[in-house]
Amino acid sequence: MKKDYIVTIPARYKSSRLPGKPLKLINGKAMINHVWDLCTKAVGKQNVVVLTDDIRIKIHCLKHNISFFMTSKSCKTGTDRIFQFAKQNIYNYYINVQGDEPLLSPSSIKKVLNFTKKMKCSTNCYLECTDIDYKNINIPKVVINNNKDLLYMSRAPIPSSKIKDSQIIANKQICIYGFTYNDLIKFGKTKFKTRNEIFEDIEILRFLDIGIKIKMLKLKHSSMAIDTLEDLKKVRKIFENKFKKN
Repeated sequence: MKKDYIVTIPARYKSSRLPGKPLKLINGKAMINHVWDLCTKAVGKQNVVVLTDDIRIKIHCLKHNISFFMTSKSCKTGTDRIFQFAKQNIYNYYINVQGDEPLLSPSSIKKVLNFTKKMKCSTNCYLECTDIDYKNINIPKVVINNNKDLLYMSRAPIPSSKIKDSQIIANKQICIYGFTYNDLIKFGKTKFKTRNEIFEDIEILRFLDIGIKIKMLKLKHSSMAIDTLEDLKKVRKIFENKFKKN
């Protein structure tokens, strides 16, 4: 019998743009601890697990009483880590919270979980993006139809217009995903990255490439993924200012 849901936090040490990212300190606490705390506030400790292939993150989790599951080093993406976990741990729904999003709101995690269960399909989130976000190649932009289905996602500025200086309303991806068990298994059994996934370096495009629909949910709370050292400095400053106010 399937369990209802699990919140997973894929955590990779060997990030190409920011090595050791999950263990980088923010306000005296490792990034992975911040994300763990947000997730456990949303759904409770018994419903959250960190997925990693690195012994340093394993040791850190043991030290801080964080539940973890070791995946192989061959995983191509964070979602492939969840697929490996799902082969041994069957749930109806898997919520994927990126380990580099320490500014997420617990209410957003709950909202994604409830939305995924309501829609009974795989999901992702978005917010309107600023002009700076629109031009930032580290931030995936999403194109959505009138039914809130994901049409495409790119690090390039999309949608675009041939009319110079036209006013464009664009949306950016927020990295909380919801997967059904069946969709996750189909994703993982696709042994190679798909063409658009490789080209854009965005794993969610594999779902679209193999014909799986993704429903999009607009969130109320903004967030910021940490991809680079500059991002880390910005988030540290946000926490520093928040600490001063409190």
